Amino acid sequence: MWTLIAGVVMVVGVAGVIVPGLPGLLLVVAAGVGYGFAVGFSPLGWVVIGVLGVLLAISIALGVMIPQREAARAGTAGISQWAALLGAIIGFFVIPVFGLIAGAIIGALVAEYQVKGNWDEAWTATLGLVKGLGISMLVDLVIGVVMIAAWSVWALTVLF
Repeated sequence: MWTLIAGVVMVVGVAGVIVPGLPGLLLVVAAGVGYGFAVGFSPLGWVVIGVLGVLLAISIALGVMIPQREAARAGTAGISQWAALLGAIIGFFVIPVFGLIAGAIIGALVAEYQVKGNWDEAWTATLGLVKGLGISMLVDLVIGVVMIAAWSVWALTVLF
């Protein structure tokens, strides 16, 4: 039963990479740790928890580096990234869940227009930031699947 619960929670965590408002990969790690407390930490279990922690750290680092790199390539101003964050927060409260994405895009676009004074250039720069966020999301999906695969090895040893 604990295996099923942890597996479902992990899948929800990976879905949280795509669906705004759901927790992301931190939930996968939390489910793995919770699973360890429920079934006991074997030596393999500790290794898996370590792997999950390292993968989470990689995800966090890449989640910052990839969007910044793509934004820089597109000529996005640094202030636009902060404006995107502020827009995402405001958007989340104005239009729950989906406002997070719309608010981020609008925030970045408005900031880019303020910097560049041209809507076409602002849109091009904003798309660079959006591209970086999209790539980061895909990387997180892959990392999430690898996390679940690592945990599955441990879970199989517990079940059998």
